[in-house]
Amino acid sequence: MNRMIPLIVVALSAAIYAAQSESGKILVLEKKEGEKRVRRPFGSLPIPTDEFILKVTPQNSGSKHLVLGTEDIPPGGVIPRHKHLEQDEILLIQTGTANVTLNDKEYEVHAGGTVFFPAQTWVSFKNIGKDSVSLVFIFSAPGFEENMRCSSVLAGQPAPPITTDELRSCAHKGHVEYEALTPAAKK
Repeated sequence: MNRMIPLIVVALSAAIYAAQSESGKILVLEKKEGEKRVRRPFGSLPIPTDEFILKVTPQNSGSKHLVLGTEDIPPGGVIPRHKHLEQDEILLIQTGTANVTLNDKEYEVHAGGTVFFPAQTWVSFKNIGKDSVSLVFIFSAPGFEENMRCSSVLAGQPAPPITTDELRSCAHKGHVEYEALTPAAKK
């Protein structure tokens, strides 16, 4: 029986690898290519910019482990305080200067900088420079992109304001918690 265990492990590993390989596909996207989306406004909650691009998601690549997108945030643009319940995130700052708050600690990050924060970290972001912040966001697992899709529309479509109930539903789909929706959240 002990001889069977290595064979079972090899067979299971091969099946998992095959399932991942078969569903994934290669993507090569230029800077402005991908799923262009426009955020729907929500009351006084700031949005960093209207448009963002989802570049690698399970829908377009079959990726089971990563999500990647890009965004240009104008001077003064803000990503409101929130936390991802299940995904780690990496921000790669390509241009500009930003103030990033992780839990209760503030950091000034410049072009070329990298910000990593694990799931369950409260995060907010503000462009504090005179130029746009161009950034790449990477999530360790799918999920949050569903919140992004739910609270936005495809570029070129009308983007009516989102209601509180819709935003709560989107947050649930995307495994995210927004401080604006949870007034009792610890700051």
